[in-house]
Amino acid sequence: MPDFRCSSASVEDAEPIAGTAPTDTDILLVEAPGPWGRDAVTDNRLPGLVRDHLASLEAKVLLVRRCDGSAGPGTRVYRARATEGGYDVRTAVLDRPEDLLEPSLLRDPAALTAYDGPLWLVCTNGKRDRCCAEIGRPIAGRLTERWPEGTWETTHLGGHRFSGTLLALPSGLTLGRLDPDTALAVCEAVERGEVPVPWVRGRAGRSGTEQVRELHLIGGGHPEDEVVAVPGPARRQSCGDDKVKGTTRYEVRTA
Repeated sequence: MPDFRCSSASVEDAEPIAGTAPTDTDILLVEAPGPWGRDAVTDNRLPGLVRDHLASLEAKVLLVRRCDGSAGPGTRVYRARATEGGYDVRTAVLDRPEDLLEPSLLRDPAALTAYDGPLWLVCTNGKRDRCCAEIGRPIAGRLTERWPEGTWETTHLGGHRFSGTLLALPSGLTLGRLDPDTALAVCEAVERGEVPVPWVRGRAGRSGTEQVRELHLIGGGHPEDEVVAVPGPARRQSCGDDKVKGTTRYEVRTA
């Protein structure tokens, strides 16, 4: 099926997006301009020692780049750690990528400074999935016009079939099924502190059940209702390969 598009198939099947945000509680963002391979952390233009180091970290590593191809000066890094309400984000500009090998960079909180602006991390890695590139890159371009410092293309958030998808920091809200026409208004709502439920996959850093529970309560659901994860249908989840994988759905059971 050379023309298969996982995002279109997901929409046609009315696949729920709630509960599909990343669950990572510790995220490292590293500026890496230039092309990325399918496994972007190990296939990029960073020095070999840096690639090996990033691949060995326990934190989730995402590479980021500007949509216009610009870079530097220096190498921008962000560290995002989950909190009760989202993520604590800290940042630094390194003189060179090899500075990532310095152990204190990730161990010493003082090595990074607090970052309180919005970050819009748009999944665009076409080597991983065509939908991310075809839908994500125009979205990144549109958001860059509004937030030139806060918008980045990124490598792999998971959930290609919900493209265009992005991770918003510091809120942790993960958005899906965006397009260039809706992305700006939806992100402006997030910046105002709103939760635009139709486009929200969940709040990253939490389990799928917790993500769905939050969205259920925001929608007026009863606090004592139970959210239960159940096996969903197996489906092809990516344009990048023909693998069929199981899915998870979430049922809300009335108290």
